[in-house]
Amino acid sequence: MHPLPRRDGTDPVELPSSSRALSGFLLSGLLFGFLGAILPAWGYHSTTEFGTVGNFFLAMGAGVVIGTDLAARLLPRLPLIRLLTFSCFLACAALLYLGLIPPLAHPLWRAGGLLALGFAAGSLNTALFQAIAPAYDRDPAATVNVGGIFFGLGCLLLAVLVAGTFYAYTLPSILVLIAVIPGFFAVWYSRGTFPAPAALPPPTLAQTLQDFRNFRAVLFALLLFFQFGNEWSIAGWLPIFLIRRLGVSPSASLVMLAMYWLFLLLGRLAAVGLLPRIRHGRLLVMSAGAALFGCVILLATNNMPGAVVGLFLVGGGFATIYPLATERIGHRFRYSHPARFSGIFSLALTGGMTAPWLLGHAAQIWGVGVVMGFPLIGTCLVFALILLIWLEAKLSGDAG
Repeated sequence: MHPLPRRDGTDPVELPSSSRALSGFLLSGLLFGFLGAILPAWGYHSTTEFGTVGNFFLAMGAGVVIGTDLAARLLPRLPLIRLLTFSCFLACAALLYLGLIPPLAHPLWRAGGLLALGFAAGSLNTALFQAIAPAYDRDPAATVNVGGIFFGLGCLLLAVLVAGTFYAYTLPSILVLIAVIPGFFAVWYSRGTFPAPAALPPPTLAQTLQDFRNFRAVLFALLLFFQFGNEWSIAGWLPIFLIRRLGVSPSASLVMLAMYWLFLLLGRLAAVGLLPRIRHGRLLVMSAGAALFGCVILLATNNMPGAVVGLFLVGGGFATIYPLATERIGHRFRYSHPARFSGIFSLALTGGMTAPWLLGHAAQIWGVGVVMGFPLIGTCLVFALILLIWLEAKLSGDAG
């Protein structure tokens, strides 16, 4: 017998299913943070094949885009539980496949595995956003914050895991250990219950183009593009940068990567409490200034303490930029509900994936130091875009 609805009108099945879906963002963070953490284990810190590394990011980014689009099209016809389970099993299989590739194999073999891993991450994210829709309907802010915390914890967990096992286990053993996590989620999701997906098809091309006719929407899309690019450029290239510039060990560089994720996570948690208490213009100036100063320190430092200070400033500065932007404009999009996505957010995701790819080819020409130049320039652009968004809102008489 199906349980009776609660007095607030919600189905009791929706509450545990939403919690189960929110915890899945831990796996999402693990998958998206995989490439930056595993590159030293693949030995790319001791070569100058930066273009190849950039192509790895492109392969995974392509998988994410394909997986996201295909999953959105399948959702109206495929049970949500099957999509979640399939995505987790595919992630597990892709990690096991990458563990079987010999060290001297052609890079295309790894690119194929990363394409599959990105496909799994994209389809998983689409299913997770659909699964959290009941919780989002009740409390959007809390749902987004909890999902973001789990995502950050997943990125942090992977960096700590690879750092802790770098010298203790072989590369195949490390990848098998990582593959256990999506395998666990696959079994866990296969035994769960999720409400039927809402009958909301993905937005058409005409609807997406209509969004881009709004000047503020274009500014917001560009802001997300550069901000995601800033965050993931550092996340993807930080270990190799530290090893090449400071001469630290691979495991130490991964510890520094974990510290970056920790600072970013703590900064976002602090932003939740700071936003209602501090003038947003002042907070923006402080955040952008901290991020810029942190990038300069990372470019100039020649020691570990300086790198830690730089990462603290960059992580703390980046942490508040996205909340400031979404607070000002995010609610204005017609597809902000988790069950539907517009080209605005697809463009943001593309920025996060393509920036590390472009940096790889730039580093091939100008050296690895250029990987910190993009966040430096990108932060300036983000700062200018938020000011333009606020100015446009003031001129249009829209305070929200």
